[in-house]
Amino acid sequence: MSLISVEVVDRVATLTLQDPERRNSLTAPMVQEIIEAFDRIEADEGVGAVVITGAPPAFCAGASLGDLATIDRDGLVAVYEGFLRVSRCPLPTLAAVNGAAVGAGMNLALVCDVRLAARKARFDTRFLQIGLHPGGGHTWMSLRAVGPQVVAAALLFGEVLDGAEAERVGLAFRCVDDDALLPTAQAMAAKAADAPRDLAIAVKQTLRRMPDVTTHEEAVEVELEPQVWSTRQPWAAERLAALQAKISKR
Repeated sequence: MSLISVEVVDRVATLTLQDPERRNSLTAPMVQEIIEAFDRIEADEGVGAVVITGAPPAFCAGASLGDLATIDRDGLVAVYEGFLRVSRCPLPTLAAVNGAAVGAGMNLALVCDVRLAARKARFDTRFLQIGLHPGGGHTWMSLRAVGPQVVAAALLFGEVLDGAEAERVGLAFRCVDDDALLPTAQAMAAKAADAPRDLAIAVKQTLRRMPDVTTHEEAVEVELEPQVWSTRQPWAAERLAALQAKISKR
């Protein structure tokens, strides 16, 4: 039985973690299926964006680490690959957090470009509560997403954020009603998927470079080459002509 499912509609691939009995934990078999699925998704020119969600009741309950006394560096890195593979995806990615996102499951949400949360979502670091130091880049991603006070509240003080609180602090872009989560996520992803695939990939690459840029002048230079490249592509003339035709009919 497959531990994930992938459905492609309107150029949006929806990847669903399908192990509800384990609350979609990142077991070794599931990690391998995620890796293989993203290899297929990226090779499919008909896919322009990806939505990740979990089969109810959870989004992802974190890593399945087995015997903590015997797990080593390689074992942890193997678990990390479940979300690191997603972080390397060049396509726009969106997490539809429908329930608990715990530990490494929260990392899976954090590596996505955008997070939407259901009202029943729960963002729960839980590392300290089970006697573990955070891993997989959790502190780095969290600090970039929401800042030190929110991260300290979650990591050191064990605060669990529901969907509304996640939206309030900026961890989620938007909180929506539970039954509206997946349609909202897929509609939003479809907007990204409607753009030329190579252009969306180039813009995502630029966004990833920008945190290391320190001046406006440098930012101009970083954007200049890909912007010139985009003007030479056939879609630029086609889309500009369509826009002009639309304006002229008003």
